Amino acid sequence: MNTTPHNTGQTALTKHGIILILAAVMPAMAIISLVPVLPLLLREFANVEGSEFLVPIAMTVPALCVALFSPLAGWISDKAGRKSVLFWALLIYAFIGLLPYFLTDLMHIIAARVVLGIAEAAIMTVATALIADYFKGKARERWVAIQIASVSLSAIVLIAIGGLLGEFLGSRGPFLLYLLALPIALFVWVILFEPQRHRHHVDTLAPSMPWLRILPLLLTTLFVGIIFYTVIVKLGEILALTNAVTPAIIGGIGAGANIGVALGSLFFRRFKGASGPSLISIGLLLAAIGFCGSALSGTLVLSSISVIVACLGFGMLLPTMLTWVLKELPENVRGRGTGLWTGCFFLGQFAAPIVVTALQSQMGGLSNVLMLIAALSLIGVFIAVLKKKGAEGLISH
Repeated sequence: MNTTPHNTGQTALTKHGIILILAAVMPAMAIISLVPVLPLLLREFANVEGSEFLVPIAMTVPALCVALFSPLAGWISDKAGRKSVLFWALLIYAFIGLLPYFLTDLMHIIAARVVLGIAEAAIMTVATALIADYFKGKARERWVAIQIASVSLSAIVLIAIGGLLGEFLGSRGPFLLYLLALPIALFVWVILFEPQRHRHHVDTLAPSMPWLRILPLLLTTLFVGIIFYTVIVKLGEILALTNAVTPAIIGGIGAGANIGVALGSLFFRRFKGASGPSLISIGLLLAAIGFCGSALSGTLVLSSISVIVACLGFGMLLPTMLTWVLKELPENVRGRGTGLWTGCFFLGQFAAPIVVTALQSQMGGLSNVLMLIAALSLIGVFIAVLKKKGAEGLISH
């Protein structure tokens, strides 16, 4: 594939897209790779006061940092240039990510994970912004869909590798995976190029952030992030509503759910000429069916199918939201806008277990929470259908 990005004298090739996809996988690895060793870490730090809360925080705090610092990372990349920010962020990610392998104090590990999260914010935001800088039209839609699919499919591999490293090297084994960022940083430095517009001063009359157009998209992304990660973090409990489940069953169905996300993101490009509201209505309808099925299911098979149906919906929703936001952003604020989108999505990831656990205690159980999410998704479908009339096509013919 060969396509020329807007306002640049160089040509973006498939190799540039692959490097950006590899970079975008790194933030997902920060949590996924540690899932298999969470019980080992809990046991190791059992004598630390509050360890039952602090150990999971050590695992998930990078997501909060991505939510908080992505807009700042995007702003810096708009001013300083994308390539250098991505390169240094990957180096910091590799060395700070590895640090807990050697640390013995839980609070020191949490501090390292906070710095890791800031680096992740830069990696995710800038990799996505560069996809938008390098490619346009069909090529951009293709690479956005590949990014979502790759992150989902990589989760299956990373959780397996994390488990193997934990098995042979103990609770700190998976931290060695962060060294994968070093060769990616080398590829970024040697192969990627800076979009030409960053080599000149930005025109003071350049367009500003289109808040009225992107704010509804950002709020929708936050909602999608919360309900998507509800499935991820509560999968064991959702399946246990029907039958007792083992870790192997949860892992197998979790792999199926990630494949569902990947397939949904690839189906996204099949709806040529479809508008953003049309795609959102389809994605939310699938999510609503999946949550409703999970809440009312009486068998493990039906629960599993329902979870995968919901994940097909998420696989369509995520590239839809990202493509739509990128389409609305002027070039001079693309980094900041991409950072806002990334921040909203990761805020949803961080908030999901907190919100759902709080609702469970208030609503009398997980089934009722799943039905509430299904109802809210259906309301979203209704709103999207109302917005379909006159909406422009989001997917290129």
